[in-house]
Amino acid sequence: MGAYINIGNAGFQSVRNGEYVDKSGLISIVNGTLFTERRFSCVSRSRRFGKSVAAKMLCAYYDQSCDSRSLFSDLEIASDPSFEKHLNKYPVIYLDLTSFIADRSDDSIVDKMDVALRADIGKAYPDIPGEEGDRLMDYLLRVVEVTVQPFIFIIDEWDAICREFAPGTQAMDRYVGWLRRMFKSQEASRVFAGVYMTGILPIKKYKTESALNNFIEYSMVKPGDMGKYFGFTKAEVRALSVKYGVDFDDLEKWYDGYQIGSEMSMFNPNSVMQALYDRWCESYWGKTGAYDAVTDYISMNYEGLKDDIIRMLAGESCDVNPIGFTNDLSEIRNRDDVLTVLIHLGYLTYNRNTKECRIPNLEVSGEMESAVKSNHWAHVAEALRNSKQLLQATLRGDEEAVARGVDVAHDENTSILSYNDENSLACVLSIAYYYAFNDYIIHREMATGKGFADLVLIPRKNVDSPAIVIELKYDKAVDTAIAQIKRRQYPAKVAQYADNLLLVGITYNTTSKQHECRIEIKNESH
Repeated sequence: MGAYINIGNAGFQSVRNGEYVDKSGLISIVNGTLFTERRFSCVSRSRRFGKSVAAKMLCAYYDQSCDSRSLFSDLEIASDPSFEKHLNKYPVIYLDLTSFIADRSDDSIVDKMDVALRADIGKAYPDIPGEEGDRLMDYLLRVVEVTVQPFIFIIDEWDAICREFAPGTQAMDRYVGWLRRMFKSQEASRVFAGVYMTGILPIKKYKTESALNNFIEYSMVKPGDMGKYFGFTKAEVRALSVKYGVDFDDLEKWYDGYQIGSEMSMFNPNSVMQALYDRWCESYWGKTGAYDAVTDYISMNYEGLKDDIIRMLAGESCDVNPIGFTNDLSEIRNRDDVLTVLIHLGYLTYNRNTKECRIPNLEVSGEMESAVKSNHWAHVAEALRNSKQLLQATLRGDEEAVARGVDVAHDENTSILSYNDENSLACVLSIAYYYAFNDYIIHREMATGKGFADLVLIPRKNVDSPAIVIELKYDKAVDTAIAQIKRRQYPAKVAQYADNLLLVGITYNTTSKQHECRIEIKNESH
């Protein structure tokens, strides 16, 4: 057993000793790429989304120096036709790049890495002598020529050097050169049965082309058929919630909301597991080495960026074009680049069908709110504070306070909203009621039996508060908004609160630019 080659299955054994959600189906996808033109895979996903666990799993499965059958016999992959064909059949090189970047100022990192790998692999093949001046690729080619047994190469945190060194530095240039020499040369297909790299960022682009365009890339923006292995599904989390006795609705509120490819409801796996072990839901974002860089990115305030952040804090989605991003944290050129970075880092989720991004859940929303406050966006921070007061005024039926609160929210957001537009007022209300997300599931334009209600707030489980239905009107008497609510036939989600329901009518006068509010309690006796 070496430091980098044939390291065995101890890493995945530790994973299996704890709570493990079966993501072994990923192996079947990788097996399908071996010895093909698609054998080079780069799988990038946010921190806390199981990158290293997947790398350890693949290492345990392919490594010929150990017997891992018992680790996989009860998992999904065991029933796959490719399971026996590749189980523990290859010499595996496993490299965690973070172990080489302790000294960030050292431009010889890549040379040291190459020498260390070459020496360790040489010990595994003492009968195959190297030659003076051999680099790693030279020696691997010689080994394969003798053994006729290609390698599996697994690299964890492949982009660690890219995140530490700026483009144009010696360390970065040497690293890109090393990657190309290893994986883009004619010999690469002879030396490697498969290569699996995982990190946070996709491969760096030069102009419009990837630096390693022979790699098949899977990312938070474009996960391909690996999407369901990036996080936990709703069914998986529901089963865990029962096992650990943690309320599923709380887990959903805090950690759900990621759309990864065709998977429309994915949970942050690390945070879910932390909450299960603690029997308590809270933000675990700052406890897992997450990026604080979101503050720096949104402070760039490219045109429209601040407005987008405000909209997303209010539960809205924003359009984004992720195609132009060069996959380099030091090359942020416009609003789309910032939003794309935040998608890769897990602060936003991306819907590839609508080409929109949004804040996925309460955990991330709290991080974004903190970033906004630390950026001294005074009026935004004030709006967030006012939101709590607005909800409290609504619940106690204080119509004048609600009207004043909506007035303020409307005034504060004139930069992003057209005043005389009903949809803009709906967006204002989403911002104004931002705080309600803690206790309510908020629906914009929720379908009812006869049309739509502009804003519907449904209490979360174990929240002892009334449901709230809000109707908006322009240049009409406020009573007409209440009357319209009463005429509607509400779906089951609202109807079950018939004895605990607030009807809120809000009108806006386009001449006076003032709002008026009427609040009624609807119950079975009304």
